[in-house]
Amino acid sequence: MAATKKKARSVSKKTTTKSKATKTRSKAKSKSKAKPTKKKAFGGYAISFAGRKETAEQIFGKKPIAPSEMTKKIWAFVKSKQLSNK
Repeated sequence: MAATKKKARSVSKKTTTKSKATKTRSKAKSKSKAKPTKKKAFGGYAISFAGRKETAEQIFGKKPIAPSEMTKKIWAFVKSKQLSNK
């Protein structure tokens, strides 16, 4: 009886050491990934609409328009009001 208990204990020790090694590997991988720093806006443009009173209807008009036309009108508005940093 004593011999069977020793075998059972040695098997359980092997499985616990294996799982501990796996846990330390996963922790090491997660620590190596650092958070990326905040990037600048694409193309270096930063636009601020803070404090603007205009509505979307005033900028785009009342008729439905295509997304490409929306982009053109937004950039025309930004350039006319000098809202860009460039």
